[in-house]
Amino acid sequence: MPTTSHRTRFLDHRIPSLYAGQYLISVEQNIDTVATLTTRQQHFGVRGPRFSLGGSEIHGCYPVPGAVGKYSQILPHITLDAAGLPWARLLGSSGDGVPWVALLLFREGELPEDPQAVGEVTVSTVRQLLDRAAGPGKPPTITDGSLMDGEAELACSSILVPANVFATIRPTVAELALLAHIREGGPPDADHVRGTDPEPQLSDLNATVVSSRFPAATAGRHVAHLVSLEGMHQYLTGTPPSEGLRLVTLHAWAFETLHDTGIGFGDLVQHLAAEPDLALRVPLASGSADGDAIERLRSGATAMAQRLESGERSVSFYRGPLTADPAQRLPAPAAPRLESAGEALIYLKQWGIFDTGYASAFSLGRTLALADAPFRDRLLEFRKVARRAARRIGAHPDLIAGRSVEAAGRAVLENQARHAFDQLLETRLSGALGRSGADLAAAPIRPAARATRGNGALTAAGLRATVAQAETRAVLRAAVAEELDPVQEWLNRLVALEMLPFEHLVPDPRMLPPESIRFFYVDEGWLRAAVDGALSVGVGHALDADLNTLALEVSATPACGVLIRSALVPNWPRTIYSAFRGEQQIAPSRQANFGNGVLLLLYPEVIDTFTIAEPPQGLYFGVGDVGTIQMRWLTGNIGSPIDDGEFPEPAGFGRFLRPSGDVLDIENKLLPELAAAHGMSTLSPAQFALQMIRAPQIQTFDRS
Repeated sequence: MPTTSHRTRFLDHRIPSLYAGQYLISVEQNIDTVATLTTRQQHFGVRGPRFSLGGSEIHGCYPVPGAVGKYSQILPHITLDAAGLPWARLLGSSGDGVPWVALLLFREGELPEDPQAVGEVTVSTVRQLLDRAAGPGKPPTITDGSLMDGEAELACSSILVPANVFATIRPTVAELALLAHIREGGPPDADHVRGTDPEPQLSDLNATVVSSRFPAATAGRHVAHLVSLEGMHQYLTGTPPSEGLRLVTLHAWAFETLHDTGIGFGDLVQHLAAEPDLALRVPLASGSADGDAIERLRSGATAMAQRLESGERSVSFYRGPLTADPAQRLPAPAAPRLESAGEALIYLKQWGIFDTGYASAFSLGRTLALADAPFRDRLLEFRKVARRAARRIGAHPDLIAGRSVEAAGRAVLENQARHAFDQLLETRLSGALGRSGADLAAAPIRPAARATRGNGALTAAGLRATVAQAETRAVLRAAVAEELDPVQEWLNRLVALEMLPFEHLVPDPRMLPPESIRFFYVDEGWLRAAVDGALSVGVGHALDADLNTLALEVSATPACGVLIRSALVPNWPRTIYSAFRGEQQIAPSRQANFGNGVLLLLYPEVIDTFTIAEPPQGLYFGVGDVGTIQMRWLTGNIGSPIDDGEFPEPAGFGRFLRPSGDVLDIENKLLPELAAAHGMSTLSPAQFALQMIRAPQIQTFDRS
């Protein structure tokens, strides 16, 4: 399959030259044996976001604000445009590389001031917050001397976090460093040589802060808060005060989770690919004997009850336009025109039963045409105009002689009496207008002109012979284009399977059971029989049947397709389905849903590769549907998936959770085992992020 390479690099952090805060510079100068100069001191401050963030600082959040979906296997994250913001301040004595912010996730009922988890916060000034006037809870320990000018009067938002909730979800200092990193994205690097590591483009850098808590598997609302830990770092390890903590929240957003049964995108597509036979046919027992009947079943036919015209009941084979194997070409003539359903019946003498596939196609096409009154009217009008045009061509072959097809088509439909009068004025009276009455009286009388009808053209046989000529048919198409176009549009819909009932496409439910995918070919002969059935409506004589050939130049029938009956269809409506023939991607000629659980894809060419890709939501963090992550190389071909590199073995992230059951214990459980799987003692923040990235999953089907 064709691939496109894009560059996404992960960097550990961005340590500032000076952390935000108040500074004092002291300058001492001492000249030996001469004098000691006065010490000079200068106060200055390095400003940066502290108690609030502007909306322009937020690049994006996931899950997106207000989203509703199944998120129990993802770790929410927030992306900031200011790449160095998480490391702009020093968090106590934690040292370089430890962010002063954290992303905390709360469920309904956990925040006393926001029990519905909709994002409610308490707004106050910084002074009110530090003076405990913003509400209950221990405020951050921030001295007045560390405040910048005017900072105490700024507005800030805060939340009350109960002590037990904070103790359950708080990250450790080591985890804080692992849960924040810098991501460099940008346009595809077609000329970038892997391993050369060019300098990062500052405009492409974003800081990402990740939560270590999974949303609940049960339905409910959640709210995520990017909180400041300045003045709270002592509670990352110690016991939080019983009154709870009043944390400064820099940004918050809410989303809603749906009940998660534990069956996700990956489980469903793996199940689809696990079946041994993906052709659209009734499953056959292994070791079925060869024979004509078994061969028909293998091709996609099924046995059905049949009532004969005599009233007897029997069994027959039926197959719709979708086949498990390429359909055989119909016998000569290569394009027979069916005039009745009986002509299309195939009698299997060995079994004494009929194959009714093509006969049913003819009957279905005729039934659909009869049921569509506007189409019937247009079909009859097309034939009426075409018959008139054919008779005029037969009676006046000079109308099309020496003219272009378009001009001839217009001439055929002209008012012949008016045309004859115009010719009379032009050829006979033009010279007479300037002559005297005596001259006109003496002029000889000319015999009346007679229409030429050569070779019996106006007889039934002559008209059919005229219509059979390629030149005549081209003129007729041009003459009746206005009436013919709506007829062909309807027939184009028919050959695209738009009007066919689903029961004719999949006559036996065993062909497409729940949670299955089936590949098929399209039988052009079956659709041609349906078109013949539709055009048989209103045929009064052989000329009408001949004129039907003008309507047969419809769109090419699809070559193959895919049917999917799965929860993927309603629950992942933005799933990406791609088909390829060799290296070329083939766009579907039609995509349609039957109900809310069946998807039909038709392709104009036979495909050899088909992929189902999870809807891309951008890069986010989490665990796959089967309880694993895809490990990626940390050396050499950095970032590429490791073949057979599913982690952990056996599958299941449950053993990496804290006793609370939804928060990752990264420092003590996950990190040591994940690093050991790479043969390393530990992982950096960028390396950890690279492993926890959950890229959209993809399942590939190859035609062997």
